[in-house]
Amino acid sequence: MAAGTGAGTGSGAEELAWSPGMAPRPQSGLEAKLGSLVLLLLLPLACGLAPLCCFRQPPSSAAPRSPVLSLVSCFAGGVFLATCLLDLLPDYLSSIRAALEDLRITQLQFPLPEFILAMGFFLVLVLEQVTLAQQDPPPPSKEEEEDEETRALLSTGSIQSSSSPHPPPPIPLVPPVPPVPSARGAVRAGLLVLALALHSVLEGLALGLQDGDGAVLRVCLALLLHKCAVAASLALKLLRGHLRPVAVATCMGLFAIMSPLGVGLGTVVAAGEGPRQRLCRGVLEGLAAGTFLYITFLEILPQEFGVPHYRVPKVILLLGGFALVTGILFIKI
Repeated sequence: MAAGTGAGTGSGAEELAWSPGMAPRPQSGLEAKLGSLVLLLLLPLACGLAPLCCFRQPPSSAAPRSPVLSLVSCFAGGVFLATCLLDLLPDYLSSIRAALEDLRITQLQFPLPEFILAMGFFLVLVLEQVTLAQQDPPPPSKEEEEDEETRALLSTGSIQSSSSPHPPPPIPLVPPVPPVPSARGAVRAGLLVLALALHSVLEGLALGLQDGDGAVLRVCLALLLHKCAVAASLALKLLRGHLRPVAVATCMGLFAIMSPLGVGLGTVVAAGEGPRQRLCRGVLEGLAAGTFLYITFLEILPQEFGVPHYRVPKVILLLGGFALVTGILFIKI
């Protein structure tokens, strides 16, 4: 009996020892990441292709931005601000400090976590400014400035001598020819799409590095609101540049696929269990948090509140987006 009891106890202990180890643990938030990946691919693509169906003719470059897009962008700004300050930033600081402790790096004379956060901020800033520098026209030379001054003097003289007996010839009423996109305009559009695509990879990386369904859904909400508004604005900008619909659809497909690519990369990095993998994950989280800071403070808020229209509704929606994420964090969804 004793031997039988001991054998039974040993087999039970063996089962208890091996069963948890053999069963693979499902990664936290993997189902939510897959669903977010599909949403981040389909919804921005639909918002980017909608202007192609709505506008038979390309909109004028002087047409104002849609107020609906501005209000949605303000709400997305509040979601981004709360997600960054209340969710991503605390998780990043705890993650990078735990990774440094695992590597026995405990005493640093340099603020490394804050420096990584700033590098994420400057990464997007440099990328965007280099792209905008390629789009800016070159400064006029001295000869061009002198020609403009001469034309201004001639036009003033012609106004003063308007009472001469020889009237100017009539202007022929010829319908304007629609402009054809130049090679330089196509290059500028390509650089803009490339910058936004790399930007989207960093945004998707922030989602892929999250653990838990709640964190994944919060970041997914922020990205969906922002990317849908950006996709519609980008499509309108490309149509105003008189690009062909096929080229616009190709650009929107490239833009839509970048965030899911970032989600996949972040999920692969988050699966690492070693101390170096955790340090790499912490660094990428810091870069992603810096990206969120840049989007909020240098992209959404200055662009929307710099226009003197709908100021009070914009503030209300900004606070509403912030309050939404705050409530989600408070009730621990």
